[in-house]
Amino acid sequence: MNQEYLPPADPLASIVAPETQRLAARMSQDIFTGILHRLVSPGADDERSLDDIARRCQQWVQAGDDECARSLRLVLLVAGLDQWGLAYSQAFGLNAIPALSGLLGKLRNPLDPVADSRFQRYHAQLEQDEATAIDFKIDLRRGIHLALWHAMSACDDDAAAEPLVRTLGSLLLALEKQMPELGWRLVADALASLQVALLAGDVGEIGQRGTQQLFSALRHALPAERYRLILATSAQAVLAWQQARRQGE
Repeated sequence: MNQEYLPPADPLASIVAPETQRLAARMSQDIFTGILHRLVSPGADDERSLDDIARRCQQWVQAGDDECARSLRLVLLVAGLDQWGLAYSQAFGLNAIPALSGLLGKLRNPLDPVADSRFQRYHAQLEQDEATAIDFKIDLRRGIHLALWHAMSACDDDAAAEPLVRTLGSLLLALEKQMPELGWRLVADALASLQVALLAGDVGEIGQRGTQQLFSALRHALPAERYRLILATSAQAVLAWQQARRQGE
């Protein structure tokens, strides 16, 4: 990566700080993981559980400093949950995740017209401005990509892993297309995360082959110069991780 390159500043970082953005990304992952657990092992108290989750989310949202901060916190949570749902629906062929839809309704429905207008304004800015909440976007995508990669690596055979490899490739290519200026950085971060996971964990042949297929698909689908930039950037991140690990040891 060109060391002189500086990404544009996040226009909303003064409203919700980067560390809070990253917390929102991790919260959306934890909440979605819990929803998936209920999907495979439903119980009679599902509605009460959703009420409890929604209440905890609202408590975190209300901890914002002002109305703008509270609205943006809610936008990040809702956007994160929505992105997790879309990724898993694509990967596993789910037509709907009722518990997720129910939770999103519980978070959005109580908004009055003024709060809803503010929510929609921030949500539109999040989607249209690449730099908006960039720390949230990076952590969110890293979590999604790693979760799908781990699911792929845990498959019993290549046939089961193939749809997950295809979904990962599709998500990364879509990200690079949707964010012409910064998307490649998120893709590089994802590839670095996968390589670190390979180096740090005991990954079987299926996971290794799936990862190789993913890199190969990206190499053929992306312009050569862009792929080299992504690969070089991810390699720097992996090298930094290896150096930090050796120092720690």
